[in-house]
Order: sequence, then structure tokens, then C-alpha cells
Amino acid sequence: MRSVCFIIITSEKMTAEEALELYKSRDGSEKLFRGDKSYLGNRSLRVHGSESVNNKIFIEFVALILRNKFYTYLKDQMRKSEKKENFMTVPAALRELEKIEMIRQTDGNYRLDHAVTATQKQILKAFDMTEKNIREQAIGINQQLQTINQVKGEHAHGQKKYLP
Repeated sequence: MRSVCFIIITSEKMTAEEALELYKSRDGSEKLFRGDKSYLGNRSLRVHGSESVNNKIFIEFVALILRNKFYTYLKDQMRKSEKKENFMTVPAALRELEKIEMIRQTDGNYRLDHAVTATQKQILKAFDMTEKNIREQAIGINQQLQTINQVKGEHAHGQKKYLP
């Protein structure tokens, strides 16, 4: 029987368990990036010129960093709740949060289409957010959209008004 030994060196203070968890999450991102690089190597870039390729790779790299952070927050929340929820994976959490949407009401105001669900609340908790944060953001978005619509309406009627 063979035993496996990991040596992980870090400049941050953390437990062995935290270091291993961080390593595993980064390993997943590296595998995703490596897979994407092999995809890019198949002449399927859908971009032209080396600058476009570099920009595309840079954007994908930033997206992987964000995905890794998202993964870490969800994993931490799952550890705190001591439950293994199926919706606490990155793809499932994104699908669930995409359901939070605003619609334009008959009075011209934009409002949340549905109440935030219990599942969405659990996911938001991973990011130190609450339903109240979502409602406040929705109110702010509505105000911005109202301002934009008002300015568009004034321009359509020949009035000139500039935003402050």
C-alpha cells in the first residue's frame, strides 16, 4: 500500500485543512483553464489577430478567478450550514440566482418579478447578502431606468435636459 504526502507552502496563516481546500479549488480552476486552452488550440478561436486572442484569454482568466472566488464563498457557506445542498455548486447557484429578475409593471416602474426564494436566500448568505440587499438594488435600478426613460422621452419631444 502506498501513502501520499502533500507539501503546500503558503505565506498566509491557515490550517492544513484550509490550505488543502484552497489547493483543491485552484486545481479545479487550473483544469478549467487548461481545458479552455486546449479548446483554443483547436483553431476555434472565433477571433482574429493575436491581440484579440490575448484579450479573450485574459477575460477568460479573470472569469476563472471570479468563478474560483464564487466557489470558495459557496463552499464556506456549505461548511457553516453543515449541509450538502445540491444548489451550492457554482453552476446550480448561478442558475438559481438568474431567476431573480425585474419586470416593468403597468405603472412604468420596474419591480422584482417574484419574492426571493429560500434557496436564493441561502446562496445570497454565502456572499453576506440578504433579500433586503436585493430589494434595495431593485429600487436603485428602477430609479436609474426611470431617469433614463425620462431623458429619452424629453429628447423625443425636443426638450433638452442633461443628467446631473
